[in-house]
Amino acid sequence: MSSNLYITATEARSGKSAISLGIMELLLRNVDKIGFFRPIIKSNNSINITDNDIDLISSHFNLDTPYEEMYAYSMSKAHELITLGRKEEVLETIFNKYNKIEKNHDFVLCEGTDFEGSTSAFEFDINAEIATNLACPVLLVANAKNKTIDESFNSIEISLKSLFDKGCNVIATVVNRIEPENADQIKKLLTSNILSPGQLVYTIPNEKTLGNPTVGEIAKIFNAEILYGENLLNKHVHSFTVAAMQLQNLLKRIEHGTLIITPGDRTDVIIASLAAVYSTSIPNIAGIMLTGGLKPEGAFRRLLEGFPITVPILSVKENTYPTAIIVDNIHAVISPEDKRKIARLLEVFDLNVHAVQLSEKIIQTETSIITPKMFEYRLVQKASEVKQHVVLPEGEEERILRAAEILLRRDIVDITLLGNKNKIRNKIIQLGLQIDGINLIEPQKSDFFNDYVATYYDLRKHKGITIDNARDIMEDETFFGTMMVFKGHAGGMVSGAVHTTGNTIRPAFQIIKTKPGFTIVSSIFFMCLKDRVLVYGDCAINPNPNAKELAEIALSSAQTAKIFGIEPRIAMLSYSTGESGKGADVEIVREATEIARKKAKTHYPEVKLEGPIQYDAAVDMAVARTKMPDSEVAGRATVLIFPDLNTGNNTYKAVQRSSGAIAIGPILQGLNKPVNDLSRGCTIPDIVNTVAITAIQAQVENRKTE
Repeated sequence: MSSNLYITATEARSGKSAISLGIMELLLRNVDKIGFFRPIIKSNNSINITDNDIDLISSHFNLDTPYEEMYAYSMSKAHELITLGRKEEVLETIFNKYNKIEKNHDFVLCEGTDFEGSTSAFEFDINAEIATNLACPVLLVANAKNKTIDESFNSIEISLKSLFDKGCNVIATVVNRIEPENADQIKKLLTSNILSPGQLVYTIPNEKTLGNPTVGEIAKIFNAEILYGENLLNKHVHSFTVAAMQLQNLLKRIEHGTLIITPGDRTDVIIASLAAVYSTSIPNIAGIMLTGGLKPEGAFRRLLEGFPITVPILSVKENTYPTAIIVDNIHAVISPEDKRKIARLLEVFDLNVHAVQLSEKIIQTETSIITPKMFEYRLVQKASEVKQHVVLPEGEEERILRAAEILLRRDIVDITLLGNKNKIRNKIIQLGLQIDGINLIEPQKSDFFNDYVATYYDLRKHKGITIDNARDIMEDETFFGTMMVFKGHAGGMVSGAVHTTGNTIRPAFQIIKTKPGFTIVSSIFFMCLKDRVLVYGDCAINPNPNAKELAEIALSSAQTAKIFGIEPRIAMLSYSTGESGKGADVEIVREATEIARKKAKTHYPEVKLEGPIQYDAAVDMAVARTKMPDSEVAGRATVLIFPDLNTGNNTYKAVQRSSGAIAIGPILQGLNKPVNDLSRGCTIPDIVNTVAITAIQAQVENRKTE
């Protein structure tokens, strides 16, 4: 079931805010508590002017979310940060703001950007990226005003293909402001050519009254002084005329809803315009705008005050022709105070949009997409919920220091760095890092050192080591860091940026050891694909697991997946599916599947498991329907267990390099306390992610001991 929707447009002035209003009204018939969020609002130089769409939705539906929480950035600020290479920061702030609203609501309606001038191409991409990473189904609003059928179709086709390419799940397209005679043809073209099965399409005719600004909206843009008729500002402006001609020519140009623009000293025009208001043979004007900062004075002002003024009269500082140019380019907005326009808008929406059909489509759409950015963001959020202490033995390594700065700045974990204190401090200064509040320990100078030596000696004396051996070993940062975790002086350890996997996990085998009921330590990788995250195990530790070990790896991997919010559906991989294959390699997988299934039935009844099964049948629904049509796992597997290290290691690297997937790991499982290994080629984000994962594992272990 979907809990959100993202409304975006093909271009400016598509009527997106009107559609948002209609969708909000529609959803409230089925959902109790709905939040509204705009990731990026229109740039505005005045801090006193609020975003009209937020103001409209919030006021009309009495939303209780504070205004500042309903958006993340102005367009100018977001564009500036992304241009400076700080896109991740922008997305994280958007995720943070969105999550605050999501926590307090059953559904969140998100509205995209307004397509401001030169940033339009940038805006289309950022809207698609935000929608995908928030796992929002998308409703596209297309502007068909003053377009031919071909022009409308081509614009929609380009937009839809771009959204599809970026992984968006477009559930409906609304072609707005279309000429009624074009509606059926454009709908037929879209349905037969580019819309995917099940995607909805609606057309809404161009309603001129909804596209016309009110006098009040125009006054607000000019910061106009209201001379008369302050209570009449809701009159709609259908057209305007510049009164720089003789009166008989002006009167010919007056139509219903005309705004008269004239210099403030043209008393003749003002009198003629007011006379037209009271004439039954001339259409009613919308108002009078006096330019140049000139206002009626003296006897003429007294004359006006004797009139029963029934149209607003405004004064603006701009000269006549600049004023006319601005008015000509004004885009009507839907003001929260304009109840007539809102009522008409909702009426038009209901007449042209199948409410039941669309609301069911929105609510019933599954949002199973988990993008790499979303997964990484959730890691950081979950890790910071109950802050843990993680030790990093490779404290003199530049990548570790840079990652530590990020982790501390974002308040994700507490950190201890091991190594030579002077070298670490000098490196921090050389790199220009701001690392405050970090704990530095030089193992052999630590207050814990002798205690750690004694503990290690007690643990390993049966292997024939001496106290002097123990002292030498404990001077090694990785052994010292592992002992910190064992003693409870740190919640977990991350190493391997400089050291080999053996150097990292050997101390853990010797000191921390495996959990009760576990016979081996294994590993998984989180494989972050374009639209989902899969768990691969074991791709780093066990070369040739037997059937019992393979079953243990499967169930350990399922539990790890569950900790990180991935519903475990296990596929025991082999070169054959079901009963079709024979041979020793298949039999091991088949036996492991039965062992895991029996154990899961007793200890992990929620876990679904299938095997032996080929990779394509495990992840591709089309293949699954042919090979295993009745399986709950086939086509939907989230935890993929490889039969041996050779297969697993090669597969994860092949997928990583050929698809651009992000591989996070290896993540160790089966230890009493969390220790994790880095690749020596790891990047700074890899380190941040692995530390966050270690912190989450530490949270789980702490809960077990409470």
